[in-house]
Amino acid sequence: MSRPRIGVLALQGDTREHLAALRDAGADSLPVRRRGEIEAIDGLVIPGGESTTMSHLLGDLDLLEPLRARLADGLPAYGACAGMIMLASEIVDAGANGRQALPLRAIDMTVRRNAFGRQVDSFEGDVEFAGLDDPVRAVFIRAPWVERVGDGVQVLATAAGHAVAVRQGPMLATAFHPEMTGDRRIHRLFVDMVRGDA
Repeated sequence: MSRPRIGVLALQGDTREHLAALRDAGADSLPVRRRGEIEAIDGLVIPGGESTTMSHLLGDLDLLEPLRARLADGLPAYGACAGMIMLASEIVDAGANGRQALPLRAIDMTVRRNAFGRQVDSFEGDVEFAGLDDPVRAVFIRAPWVERVGDGVQVLATAAGHAVAVRQGPMLATAFHPEMTGDRRIHRLFVDMVRGDA
């Protein structure tokens, strides 16, 4: 497939930036809000935003189980920040006020929400990313980190002693927001994963 169809979950979060980054990286990108759209894509990006809100919108729109089923069947997915939280098999500090983020259980990992602190603690920094020659400028906004990875999960980048980018088969996740920089290498990696080239 020369230009795979990659959807961006468009319930909440920075959808537009991911759509543009995917187009720049060689994919046909489209927003995903309905069950039929989940069935019609070759890969999916779950953007940053608020994981509990996205989880509950997935449930309210009857998309949670169809999405879990497609992921279990091997649909490639990339989650950034809140998307990393949602792709996890287990979430530490899953929510407040009785609202919980619901894991999609696509990557065998335990993720801690808001691990680097509150919005005021957001920061940028360069991180070494496995397979890339030069560091990636990473934008961390109320970012999670990975506390445990299972067998078969490759750690691609670390910050402050914790995994902040991982891959398991066709699944990719970062605690940071590459769509907020001009660097398209991580989106290109995901497009290559969807094509079966990486």
